[in-house]
Amino acid sequence: MRKLGLLPKILLGIALGIVIGAYAPEWIVKLFATFNGLFGNFLGFAIPLIIIGFIAPGIGSMGKGAGKLLGLTTALAYGSTVIAGLLAYSVAKSIYPSLLANQTSQSFENPEEALLKGFFTVDMPPVMGVMTALLIAFTLGLGIAAIKGDALQKGMNEFRNIIELVIEKIIIPLLPIHILGIFANMTQGGQVSAIMSVFAKVFVMIILLHLFFLAVQYTTAGTLRKQNPFLMMKGMLPAYFTALGTQSSASTIPVTLERTKKLGVRDRISDFSVPLLATIHLSGSTITLVSCAMAVMFIQGEALQFAQLFPFILMLGVTMIAAPGVPGGAVMAALGLLESMLGFGPTMTSLMIALYLAQDSFGTACNVTGDGAITSIVDKLTNKKKAAISNVKAS
Repeated sequence: MRKLGLLPKILLGIALGIVIGAYAPEWIVKLFATFNGLFGNFLGFAIPLIIIGFIAPGIGSMGKGAGKLLGLTTALAYGSTVIAGLLAYSVAKSIYPSLLANQTSQSFENPEEALLKGFFTVDMPPVMGVMTALLIAFTLGLGIAAIKGDALQKGMNEFRNIIELVIEKIIIPLLPIHILGIFANMTQGGQVSAIMSVFAKVFVMIILLHLFFLAVQYTTAGTLRKQNPFLMMKGMLPAYFTALGTQSSASTIPVTLERTKKLGVRDRISDFSVPLLATIHLSGSTITLVSCAMAVMFIQGEALQFAQLFPFILMLGVTMIAAPGVPGGAVMAALGLLESMLGFGPTMTSLMIALYLAQDSFGTACNVTGDGAITSIVDKLTNKKKAAISNVKAS
């Protein structure tokens, strides 16, 4: 098993999870649920530390260019998220009248209620929230860059080394077991399968949109970097399947970071951009949210007006930053927008949660895989600027 790569271990975990969930006694599934509870709590505790440990020293090492790099990465991430939402709107508006012509409003339970709980749990509250960690990382990083704080930079670098050890020795080795437990629990629950069977066509459309958008992102990145976009996408498969199992962009940061560096992106750009993008780049989740929201509106007889959905898409890119690291966090963060901007009532909201949670992992996998493309683009654009400055100085 030690000789197997991460991707084979993840695929094996998914397969074993489905088999165990379908045939094993309930107590075995509860045993894995107990492990998942402990491991998931530890991940929640570690995520803010990962964000600070990578982003703060990354910004600090950039020097005067740190603010510009932050602005460039954020602009690309937000633009990608909004374009993804507009793509989902255009496709759904075109094909839902025929695709969902015979669908009637149905009531589903929340899939999470069908999952088994562990035998016990141990609370591991994070020292701060994701947004607080981001703000601290930005403040420290930009401050180090501004005052050229060598001592603080060295301390942050050593903190990053500690976090890298935690990732390498604890998180990565245990991820396949965590994924096995998630799929075992989902399989035995049955609710997710029921929901997906009713809305199978919508889910197929969403996954095809994810793949199409990833192809667009990597074609753009590959063209700029003069690399084969499909080989780049292939290189990111371990991150895709890890996110498929964990349902968390932030939990997948270690794998995304490793695979992005394998694409040839400079370490300092990867260390800065990947943790940041895990919290602000939500193109896959946006495709899923817009598609599911429009499906719920359609079967409830609501009009799909661009004037109503465009502001919703613009706000999604901002609002979902607050809770991207938690499985299902995107839909939870979007509930306020669904109610205030799209007029969702309790029935529509519960249906939306059920639909989203049933396939949350695919949206997260699209987010994570797209992070590699955005980071590659940032790396190329910053390289071009440096080359241009060097040419001017030389002349």
